[in-house]
Amino acid sequence: MSDQYITVKNVVLQKYKIGYLMIFMLVLMGGFPVFAASLPDSQELIQQLGIQQQDVAKLNQGEVVFFNVAEGDEKELAAGAAMYFPVAPSKMAGIIRSKGLVSIDTEVAKEGVIPLQATLDAFKGFGFKAGSDEAANFLAATPGSQFNLSTEEFQVLKTTSSTQPDASSQAYRKILWQRWQAYRKNGLKGIATYDRGNGAEANPGGELRTATLNSKVLARYFPELYKAWLNYPAALPAGAEETFFWRNRQVESRPTAILIHRIMLATDAGELIISRQFYAGHSYNSNQLTIACLPYRDGSLVFYVNRTFTDQVAGFGSSLKHSVGGEQARSEMTKLLKNMHKSLK
Repeated sequence: MSDQYITVKNVVLQKYKIGYLMIFMLVLMGGFPVFAASLPDSQELIQQLGIQQQDVAKLNQGEVVFFNVAEGDEKELAAGAAMYFPVAPSKMAGIIRSKGLVSIDTEVAKEGVIPLQATLDAFKGFGFKAGSDEAANFLAATPGSQFNLSTEEFQVLKTTSSTQPDASSQAYRKILWQRWQAYRKNGLKGIATYDRGNGAEANPGGELRTATLNSKVLARYFPELYKAWLNYPAALPAGAEETFFWRNRQVESRPTAILIHRIMLATDAGELIISRQFYAGHSYNSNQLTIACLPYRDGSLVFYVNRTFTDQVAGFGSSLKHSVGGEQARSEMTKLLKNMHKSLK
């Protein structure tokens, strides 16, 4: 193995070890409501996802099984996994809901629900530690990859006074509120790009559109929800329950703000969650995740597809970065699913 490969591998493993754990936990720990829809049964979904018979045997033995998920963009890391849990979907959902996120993922510092008619006060729980390097760096931020902000947001920071101890937190709260408002009003088209400097941009709205267009299972079994998700704020189907969250979580040893839009559906056949992170403060651009929890044997099968977009796997050496990132993703998914299995006992 070459020194070049080892160096790139170590860098990518470090960057994605936390990221993939975060992305799965942030969404799955949210719980499941109840309403009627048209999820397939486990056997049908196994076939649709291309899970081989030898892997079905592994599922029956309680092992984590991975399936291929096509990537539609150079910046995308996509992965799919499934695991059997010896509890019914409803009981599993209840356990997940009662345990909550913070008790399982200690990297989450704070989180809050954003009401549909939110004011700036809805974000008052978010903030940097007063006097921290991160707070000072935020106010001094310039276009690049240190913070995910638009050209206009960087300009606002230039005019922000740093005389107050919580000036950086106040400025960030306003940015989060405005980004949430823009998404609520215009959906994916309302997501401002990230200014990378020298005329370069990252486009999280376009990335999430790509992720949705590639959500074949969602399009096939929930066409109305698929269209609403793609064209949000189009009206959601009857029974769909949406929730918005902000979260402050350590990513790569730094606090980061995350804005999440989640829709939850339940049917007599099982549970479905779709979620998109339409803003992330740094390290990655956006994320979309789909989870199905279906009855299987004497318990449940959990299937999930994770699509993350990051500049860190694009450009020179992209194939190697994708390969190493995927390797680490599978490792972290395995650890997390097994930890969840333990928590259900």
